[in-house]
Amino acid sequence: MEDSRQITVADAKAYLKKGQGREFKAGGAWIYDNEVDRVEGSFDNGDVIELHDFDGYFLGYGFINTNSKIRIRIMSRKKDHPVNEELIERRVRDAWNHRKAVMAGYMAQYLAPGDANSRGKEPSADRLTRLSCRLIFGEADFLPGITIDKFADVLVIESLALGTDRMKNIILDACRNVFLEDGVKIRGIYERSDAKVRELEGLERTKGFIGEPFDTKVLIEENGVKYYVDVENGQKTGFFLDQKFNRQAIRGLCKGAKVLDCFTHTGSFALNAAAGGAASVLGVDASDLGCEQARENAALNGLENIASFQCADVFELLPDLEKKGEKFDVVILDPPAFTKSRASIKKAVTGYKEINLRGMRLVKDGGYLATCSCSHFMDEELFLKTIADAARDAHKRLKQVEFRQQAADHPILWGGAASYYLKFVIFQVVDEM
Repeated sequence: MEDSRQITVADAKAYLKKGQGREFKAGGAWIYDNEVDRVEGSFDNGDVIELHDFDGYFLGYGFINTNSKIRIRIMSRKKDHPVNEELIERRVRDAWNHRKAVMAGYMAQYLAPGDANSRGKEPSADRLTRLSCRLIFGEADFLPGITIDKFADVLVIESLALGTDRMKNIILDACRNVFLEDGVKIRGIYERSDAKVRELEGLERTKGFIGEPFDTKVLIEENGVKYYVDVENGQKTGFFLDQKFNRQAIRGLCKGAKVLDCFTHTGSFALNAAAGGAASVLGVDASDLGCEQARENAALNGLENIASFQCADVFELLPDLEKKGEKFDVVILDPPAFTKSRASIKKAVTGYKEINLRGMRLVKDGGYLATCSCSHFMDEELFLKTIADAARDAHKRLKQVEFRQQAADHPILWGGAASYYLKFVIFQVVDEM
């Protein structure tokens, strides 16, 4: 792959229109094309330029791309913090230190089994190496347009913006340097920059090794459950790390239960239910590859006699199960994002309402529904309203058990709306009295 170690600072300044930049001034990182009044000076797309308010007040440094509706993505708001390799390494170190802090208890519980003296101590190099987490979450870590997931000793990078795409190897070098300070060695790096949204930035879709090739089937452990993560062919970066604590949360409800896990992907919720003592678990996904990987993961954990997997369209299967009179103690709904733009929200609401209504009808009286949305366009208020509408039409009453969000290694940046995307709710479902 092309070596991307470019930080080009152009002698150019962008000026906002008067009254514009409200989202940015509230804490966001984006300046949209219709907010820019003019750009003075010469630049190439992807270059770092200065951003000023309409009256000349300095607002920050960011990289510009005239191909994108997101015209400027801000990397620094301080005049004395220019965009250079030092800034990038500081960003990476801050991100890693945050993950070590918020995941310390998790590592002590799951990555140091039997070590009663591990709590309260600095995590060992071994635990830090085995930790799987989101290391860089784009704008929420002040490195816009780039995501890096750490699966044990492998990194998977997704680059979606021209500016950070040009400096991605500087970012990866910083990751290696910061990890080595803790004795963590990275075995390999794989790029999954194959999302269609790259084309909106004028970028080609690409995937492949950065550096030496390695076995792309990576073994990780989460909540005491082992998984093979296919970083080459799996969805997104190969595994959804944002649900780790939500998977843990459903375990206590599943002891002795008959469980249905919809949109199971590679079996993560299903296997947590099985590990929590479920009597039986049926995982459903439309992907043959996902179901195959889920079965492999079940066997890896000795849970193949409890968790079975069916390749089917959930929207077609749920009505069929209802017609057959099937009932479950716990139903889990973890669908993909039904909307990736504001224009398709109405259609998404229809989809979310349908699966939640069908899911509720399959829950035994007094059983539990765990349901979520991973689209930031489907905001919390609209998501909960949609569930309430589904409950009304299904003639069910809901008792909220828990409302949860994405794991702390996917930080929510206030003012950066796109960083808050995962809403996860557990309800007890009861028949209308």
